[in-house]
Amino acid sequence: QVQLVESGGGLVQSGGSLRLSCAVSRSIFSIFTIGWYRQAPGKQRELVATITSGGRTYYADSVKGRSTISRDNAKNTVYLQMNSLKPEDTAVYYCNKFPSYVSWGQGTQVTVSS
Repeated sequence: QVQLVESGGGLVQSGGSLRLSCAVSRSIFSIFTIGWYRQAPGKQRELVATITSGGRTYYADSVKGRSTISRDNAKNTVYLQMNSLKPEDTAVYYCNKFPSYVSWGQGTQVTVSS
């Protein structure tokens, strides 16, 4: 079954904002830590942020201070609010269970133009 579905990406100018959404199956959402990952062309996938079932958050240095990960328990959704976007944020963004993962989805493309 599809357990995580990403959405909310798009094309924005440098300095703009996006809110990414990850719809998570209840079986995962209620128990596990959820992470946002990204992969830019020619680069390895990297962890961006995580949030535990209890709401504890982690941010990679590259996005710390510019991004906020949150969860809506009523909607089984994890969000990544990204502000002050930079061209180097351009990547396909994925969500998944952390640290172990299930199958990867299609992701959502974030493109930041200079």
